[in-house]
Amino acid sequence: MEVTLFAEKIFSVGFFPITNTLLTTLITTVVLCSFAIWASKKTSLVPTSRIQLASEIVIENIFSVIENLSDRKRAERFFPIVATFFIFIIVANYLGLLPGFNTIGLNETHDGKLLFVPLFRSVNSDLNVTLALSLISVGMTHYYSISSLGVVDYLKRYFSLNPVNLFVGLLEIVAEFTKILSLSFRLFGNIFAGEALLVTISSLFAFVLPLPFLFLEIIVGFVQAAIFMMLTLVFIVILTDKHTAH
Repeated sequence: MEVTLFAEKIFSVGFFPITNTLLTTLITTVVLCSFAIWASKKTSLVPTSRIQLASEIVIENIFSVIENLSDRKRAERFFPIVATFFIFIIVANYLGLLPGFNTIGLNETHDGKLLFVPLFRSVNSDLNVTLALSLISVGMTHYYSISSLGVVDYLKRYFSLNPVNLFVGLLEIVAEFTKILSLSFRLFGNIFAGEALLVTISSLFAFVLPLPFLFLEIIVGFVQAAIFMMLTLVFIVILTDKHTAH
């Protein structure tokens, strides 16, 4: 069994291919939506259930981080997208560590070779997913910038009659593309490497030895979700700062 660089197709719906990472993405979405509905059914001003208490702890900590880097007004505006990135990525990372991922699947024949195709695979081990998350992150950053500063002040950041400022602005345009590459490849590289390591170790030693690597991936899953969230937050704060628009 080996981990391929790209997600494997399980079946097709018409001309639309359904890959194992897409199935995991749908499962992650269902898990998050179900938990949100369950946690919001019985809420009170003073938390009486462990679910509500745990949810509020997570939300309050994320909100305080955002507020410390910006201000309360902007924190209330940025919170939904920033918190969504963190929660979705960390849940997707941890689902990929559950038993059955990369081990339950089908044997298919391709070009005369028998290949094992897992039914479920870690979402962020697919570059398509991390690239999509990065595009959304950078796109929302510019949306917040335009809506906060206005089109004129937004464009002044990149274009100026001053040759020096114009050169700096062009460099910042290039930097926006590097943000996409940086966000996507950092998340993809760490999760893919961890997945490949776990598959290799588990194929050699089924018990005990994989446990330290599994605990390491639990830490990596949290760190990568936090890094993606923090970088997105920093990018938004910088581009919505009125002092940097002149």
